[in-house]
Amino acid sequence: MRTLKKEAIRYALAALAAIAALALRYLLDPLLGDKNPYHTLWLAIVFTAWYCGIGPSILASAIGLMGLKYWFLPPYHSFGTSNAKEVFGMLGFLVFSGVIVGLGESTRRHIQRRQQAEDGLREAQKELEDRVTERTAELEQRTAEVVEKATLLDLANDAIFIRRGGSIITYWNQGAERLYGWSMEEARGKSTYELLKTEFPIPLHEIESKQTWEGELRHSKRDGNQIIVASRWTRLQNDKDGKAVGWLEINTDITARKRAEDAARSLSGRILNLQDEERRRIARELHDSLGQYLTALKLNLSMFGATNGSQARLATECSDILDKCLVETRTISHLLHPPLLDEVGFGSAAKWYVEGFAQRSGIQVNLDLDAKLGRLASEVEIGLFRAVQEALTNVHRHSGGTSVEIRLKSDGENIFLEIVDNGCGIAPERLSGLNRGDIGAGVGIAGMRERVRDLNGTVEIQSSPTGTRVMVAIPVPEGRRLGVRS
Repeated sequence: MRTLKKEAIRYALAALAAIAALALRYLLDPLLGDKNPYHTLWLAIVFTAWYCGIGPSILASAIGLMGLKYWFLPPYHSFGTSNAKEVFGMLGFLVFSGVIVGLGESTRRHIQRRQQAEDGLREAQKELEDRVTERTAELEQRTAEVVEKATLLDLANDAIFIRRGGSIITYWNQGAERLYGWSMEEARGKSTYELLKTEFPIPLHEIESKQTWEGELRHSKRDGNQIIVASRWTRLQNDKDGKAVGWLEINTDITARKRAEDAARSLSGRILNLQDEERRRIARELHDSLGQYLTALKLNLSMFGATNGSQARLATECSDILDKCLVETRTISHLLHPPLLDEVGFGSAAKWYVEGFAQRSGIQVNLDLDAKLGRLASEVEIGLFRAVQEALTNVHRHSGGTSVEIRLKSDGENIFLEIVDNGCGIAPERLSGLNRGDIGAGVGIAGMRERVRDLNGTVEIQSSPTGTRVMVAIPVPEGRRLGVRS
């Protein structure tokens, strides 16, 4: 609708220009007479060709030519022609008008295209300025967010740093400065492994093959002191292509906690050793003192029954009771600390205990001992015996199994004890707690684990609905075997 209105205005301007040119010719007629009748029309043709376009220019040429013929060329007030000169004059007017219109249209279109190009450039410039303004605001916002996050990271007590290219430090928060002693300017651009002299618990390539990793590392501070940190690694990836670009590492100083744990573990091992010593003393007193008194009482009752026939039956009953007391006292004494353990070693003590356990519980136990295995260090034999004792106690109380396999073997450097039952197994949640050593996982298992750990060994428990497997591994250097000890 707007285009149609513009077209009508252009045609109206062309018609008005032609009429104005004719009116001007009329006013100049006393000066010009019959000569130069087309002078004023050229103004109308140039105006319409420049501002109105081809169509309006043609309309102005037609109106001007018809008005000129009708009013200013003889015969006046008629469209007829009197001679060939007037005809050629009108044809010449039309030809030159066409040339002027063509040149004007070409110039007008050139100006229009240039105007459109300038308008397009202005719009593009405005759009570019808007985009630059928007991008600048976005970058300022992100910069403010990064600064805020960096400030928050600096408030953290943990050491937080970002590594690019494997180990090169690009960010180092104030927590890292406080923990290690190097400022950000000193640490940036250096390798963390070389700066902190990192000691890894597993090969580095295994850690870097994962997306995340948690574990303990040993680092050296600026003053040369070594610390232990709980380290959490997270791989950083590019948002566009997902390519790994570095690592975020968060370290917490646990040196004091590890020292406390070591002290507690040492204390626990000392308590267990004292417990074994106390068991040995009580067992010896039961055997040497109470056992002798009961034996003497039995002899006296035997003599009393032989001399007094009327009370022989009562004396016999008392003697039977004393026999049971002697058996129970001997059993308790041996369970507290089997004398065979000190006298002939773990193999004989284990056979004695397994046979007694099978008789008392009705559970079949198969004991397979390495025939080449000789005497071991006293603390190793006690640790192995207590492990067997605790495992069989748990089988009897909790597993509901009917048979147990016990195997003991050595590879020359380590002793391997394996206890397998066919019971109902352990629930996954409780099994995880047992392997982690959680509080409440059981006093017996905890004692077994502490004994073995005190010997630099390990305890692993596996379980399924078809049974449970307890595996104990204890390193035994040659110098610690009884057969070669001085």
